Amino acid sequence: MLDVAFDEDHSRVRTGHADQNLAVIRHWAPNLLEQERTAKVGIKAKRNNAGWDLDCLLAILSQ
Repeated sequence: MLDVAFDEDHSRVRTGHADQNLAVIRHWAPNLLEQERTAKVGIKAKRNNAGWDLDCLLAILSQ
């Protein structure tokens, strides 16, 4: 799921602790997106909607 939704295999972050920090965020984000039940779409579509619509992003983050 992480490769499909976040294209994780193509990540070029490898310096310092950045790769570990982004891995935590990449595991945390799908959990938040799965808990959001108003839209009956996939995680990738929910992620895109959150990126386009600030109200949608705030609704996901305020859960």
